[in-house]
Amino acid sequence: MKQKLTHITYFIAMLLLGLPMFVHGDEIQDILKSNERPVGIVFEIVSDNADELREAIPEVKTHINALRKRFPGLDVAVVSHGQEQFALTKDNNKKYNKVHREIKSLVKDAGVPVHVCETYASWYNIEAGAFPDYVDVSPTGPAQINDYLALDYTLVTIE
Repeated sequence: MKQKLTHITYFIAMLLLGLPMFVHGDEIQDILKSNERPVGIVFEIVSDNADELREAIPEVKTHINALRKRFPGLDVAVVSHGQEQFALTKDNNKKYNKVHREIKSLVKDAGVPVHVCETYASWYNIEAGAFPDYVDVSPTGPAQINDYLALDYTLVTIE
């Protein structure tokens, strides 16, 4: 019951911060068709499934490649702030080795910062040091997203 309440509390906090929970599937296509170059894109990944990054990260990489082909040099960031972020802990490197390799590639090769939520992690007694150096541990995922939105980034939520 306690875990369910923390999830509900977290999602209520996201709503109070004014963050959209879902995005229409056509948003990337709309951006690609636009004549106006976006300032940047922030991909939000939030799920109650630790395995979600296995599908979400390849999807994000596909979107980034298409966006950067259309808008070379486009600034992009990723914020993961649900159960899926735990796949990125050092302890889960073997279990989620492919995800870790893809995240390293995003950060080092594509220059895409990948953030996780320290507050959410703390609710599960996971400290910031549990994540590898190539993952940025932000105080809160929603605040990190708001920082990007303040810079006029476009939010794309991966469902």
